[in-house]
Amino acid sequence: MVPFVKMHGAGNDFVIFDARDHDIPLDPSSVRRLADRHWGIGCDQLFRLERSSRADLYLRIWNPDGTEAAACGNGTRCVAALTGATRIETAAGILEVAGGEGHAVLMGVPRFGWDAIPLSIPMDTLHMPVAWEGLTDPGAASMGNPHIVFFVDDPDAVPLERLGPVIERDPLFPERVNVGVAAVDSPAQMRLRVWERGAGLTLACGSGACAAFAVARRRRLVDARVAIRLPGGELTISERADGQIRMAGPVAEVFRGEIAL
Repeated sequence: MVPFVKMHGAGNDFVIFDARDHDIPLDPSSVRRLADRHWGIGCDQLFRLERSSRADLYLRIWNPDGTEAAACGNGTRCVAALTGATRIETAAGILEVAGGEGHAVLMGVPRFGWDAIPLSIPMDTLHMPVAWEGLTDPGAASMGNPHIVFFVDDPDAVPLERLGPVIERDPLFPERVNVGVAAVDSPAQMRLRVWERGAGLTLACGSGACAAFAVARRRRLVDARVAIRLPGGELTISERADGQIRMAGPVAEVFRGEIAL
């Protein structure tokens, strides 16, 4: 039997295995079973904590479909709260836990180049000349993983459960893409829903909130500090003087258990 911890950040939930002192073998098949909400534990992402020579630990991230992800903002905040780590290495680089109120992490500087997202062809990423049904004029950003963001009047009115998988797997995105639909209610308030690649609709997406903020900030729609309301709760996203995006919000431990792999 292998111990695990279940946590969530604003409803974005994770199953965490600690393999720093002993190996815990995981592969796409076992990840899919463990992440299944009927046949396994159930989660938006599954984590394995490993040793790192560059940081306090290495965070390996799997989506429920068994694919690996490079970054997970809410998950990084949960791991920091669980372990006390202040520097967490991921496939997207080293993320630092930020001081101040709440559980916060520095998500790095967003990248906007078409080849950094990446896109399959050169394109303006501030106002992309693409559309899917009523979703038009998106922007794109990389927060260590690729995001496309549409600004709409009402995120709840968008059939994201239908359009999300279509956009995620469009040939324009060679590594697939996370899809956000956002409303800017004021320079300090936004609402957001996200279709996550490999996971589907989630109650919250930390890197998605950072990407939506980064694109809105680039379009001069919001201030340097914004409260973003997602279905599972609220995250506070801000831009530091050095361009790094800081994300803060709630985290909670749900339960601990053991499971046979």
